[in-house]
Amino acid sequence: MAVSTSAETSWKEPGFLHAFITLAAIIGVISVGLFVLETSLHSLILLSLMIASISAFALGYDFRTIRGAMNAGISGALTAIYIFILIGVLIAAFIQSGTLATLIYYGIEFVSPALFLPAGLLLCSLMSLATGTSWGTVGTMGVVLMGIGTTMGIPAPLVAGMVISGACFGDKMSPVSDTTNLAAMTSRVDLYSHIQSMLFTTGPAYLLALVIFSLMGLGYAENPLPAEQLSAMQVALKDTFTINALTLLPLIVMLLLSMARVAAEPSMMVASSVAVVLAIVLQDQSLPTVLNSLYGGGTVATGLESLDALLGRGGITSMMWTLSLSLMALALGGILERCRFLRVLIQTIVIKITRASTLVATTVIACFTGNLTMGEAYISIILGGQLFSEAYDQKGVDRRVLSRSLEEGATLTTALIPWTTGGAFFASTLGVAVIEYAPWALLNWLSPVLAVVLAMVGFGLFRKGQDLQQTSPAV
Repeated sequence: MAVSTSAETSWKEPGFLHAFITLAAIIGVISVGLFVLETSLHSLILLSLMIASISAFALGYDFRTIRGAMNAGISGALTAIYIFILIGVLIAAFIQSGTLATLIYYGIEFVSPALFLPAGLLLCSLMSLATGTSWGTVGTMGVVLMGIGTTMGIPAPLVAGMVISGACFGDKMSPVSDTTNLAAMTSRVDLYSHIQSMLFTTGPAYLLALVIFSLMGLGYAENPLPAEQLSAMQVALKDTFTINALTLLPLIVMLLLSMARVAAEPSMMVASSVAVVLAIVLQDQSLPTVLNSLYGGGTVATGLESLDALLGRGGITSMMWTLSLSLMALALGGILERCRFLRVLIQTIVIKITRASTLVATTVIACFTGNLTMGEAYISIILGGQLFSEAYDQKGVDRRVLSRSLEEGATLTTALIPWTTGGAFFASTLGVAVIEYAPWALLNWLSPVLAVVLAMVGFGLFRKGQDLQQTSPAV
């Protein structure tokens, strides 16, 4: 057992039982608080910080050292914190410029009974890619598509599974998604390298899901189309916004900058600036109105409640829940790492792992288990990154594989568990129980399964220092 005898403090390394009890207490507090007491997740993380601090005190750490560990946990994620703020700015700017309205307007053109499922998947994917939120996509476009799909006689669980697959794809792959940035931040990898790495598993899974939905859609080709409802949406959008291809310029600019590997912060700022100009020139918005929306979001009145909900979000304030939770969880992770609680636990697991593919499978399963016990993907991602980072370094596996595996196990599977925040939200919003739509949320379970299978055959299993440009994803 390691012991420090410095002049300032004396501490000892926790034993396995001490570390296990500490982590079990934290998981127990979060699980009971969320599912039994229905307590605020922020308050539960605060209690977890207290548990970790008391446990650290028992090992001989003083307050200054513990506070330093919390600071270290946060300081390593400052880049992502800046991005969290810019995400709110970007979403608000895209709304004010009419970018999102144009995506919805032209997306409706592709709706037909035979093409409804694949077109809906693509539409939800594009919207989630643009906004970076599966919740916002499901709560708005998802609700609209549920109404259209069931009107055409397509089973509700199938429509819900399609919506969730598309929404979670964007939430996983968008550079403005909080979970995407969180996974990259926790693993200490570049954001765009993380996204490119995910193409090796999510790409094949997404194409497979698209093919399956396309084949299933052919069975509903003769069903009637609710043209009146779709027309009302297009009329409301056209009456509220100037709809044309030019409003897509901010999205195109951001995608081009992303492909050019420009850092996320300037890419988002440039795209937001272009959107602000278009909001003033094309949408006839005043400069104070647009600037205020960048902070607090805007209010849009189209006459349709579903559209108003989507187009009335964004702004810096919309990111405060996620940002504050991340800061507290990162501080918790800093204590668990500095005081070696995580290292003691992971050493027991890693010592038994001999293959890199087994490490990937263990990461995915651990994050899924984290969702099962803690009910929240954010915490599973952060703790998973803290637990496995050193293991990937020891096995010579690039951390881009770690960040990808965190999203496979945490981001995607939260929709498949009824008692997670994501599963509960999707079920209540779409009116379909998780157990009913889960088999049709194809991407959410295909991608984790493919991640493990492909790792077993060595596909996309990058070694440290390997250039992603040397290998192309087989999709």
